[in-house]
Amino acid sequence: MPVNRSRPTGFGTTTAALALAVSTLVITAPNAVAEPVDYDKGREAQEGGTDETGVYAAARIQYSGSVAKGGGTGNVTSTDVNWTPPPCWYAPYLGAKDFKKEMSKHIDSQLNTPGMSGTAGSALGETKRHYEDEFDIPGKPGYKDYNVENDGKGMFWAGVENPNEPDYLKRTSCTDLPFWVENGDAPPPQYEEAITPKILAALAYQHMELPDTKVTLAPETNTKVNLPTWAWLDKAVFDEVQATAALNVPGFNIQATTTAKPVSLKLEPGTEDAETYPASGECTINADDSIGEPYAKGKANQTPPCGIKYLRSSGDGTYKLQATITWEITWTGTGGAGDDLPNGTFGNDQDITVQEIQAVNR
Repeated sequence: MPVNRSRPTGFGTTTAALALAVSTLVITAPNAVAEPVDYDKGREAQEGGTDETGVYAAARIQYSGSVAKGGGTGNVTSTDVNWTPPPCWYAPYLGAKDFKKEMSKHIDSQLNTPGMSGTAGSALGETKRHYEDEFDIPGKPGYKDYNVENDGKGMFWAGVENPNEPDYLKRTSCTDLPFWVENGDAPPPQYEEAITPKILAALAYQHMELPDTKVTLAPETNTKVNLPTWAWLDKAVFDEVQATAALNVPGFNIQATTTAKPVSLKLEPGTEDAETYPASGECTINADDSIGEPYAKGKANQTPPCGIKYLRSSGDGTYKLQATITWEITWTGTGGAGDDLPNGTFGNDQDITVQEIQAVNR
């Protein structure tokens, strides 16, 4: 998990001067991790001066269950347009000794930069005093010698970017200076973006991968004008989906599992020259967790509980029937936490050929 030294985000502070002066050691959240992080290996990498094997493993979130491969975003779309996953958060970063080595090297490098003077130089000096000489920043008590006397009893926490957040300003908005948290303690309350089961649940939501939604049709891909087409989803291919996000470091282990349960199917015929059953196009889930009703011989003249009737031929082309499932999403996490998240949707298109020939399907 490399350190990004090129962007002015990360180790920012409560003052504009310090934010300007401390151009960052940003922790960028990595992609999904398939295997458990080897923290001992990460420590060896730190001491060796490289970060290829997980120097910043403490910030790594591991995803499991039904999640997108390679750490990409999943295919769920929130029905709440105002809800978004967290763009950044604060997470355990380094122990005191490792933090001292990393931070002091960074500050000294900045102080030795030509032209670093005035407000920026003064702010860097205050930052150095904050970690070395117990210099208090408003609301943030200082540390003596980077708190190395407590090494092993806690960790410094720092801002982590969500690499899947497209808005740069949001992604880089966790700009407080790294702060110390004792093992087993909760972060200070002023850090509202500190990692919690709720944040992990939202990240699991963001990475969740739902199954394709291909409904069974009768007739299948070729139907006739004015002939009701039955649509259904069997319980066997239509079940709950779960994704888990976990952060496990010595002294701080939390996780959250986000569960998506299908609740309805919406049919959009792909043309205005069609009728849906029911009229809203929203087919609700049955008591046995299926949707709709399979077509059976002799039902040709009946109205399907879930389906479509096309009123005009598709000619030489096809109509794109869109079948979208709405999923009810909840989460549970460490310590018995849990709540609802906004419903999610995901759908697929199916090509439907509609012929002008009048027929009865018996």
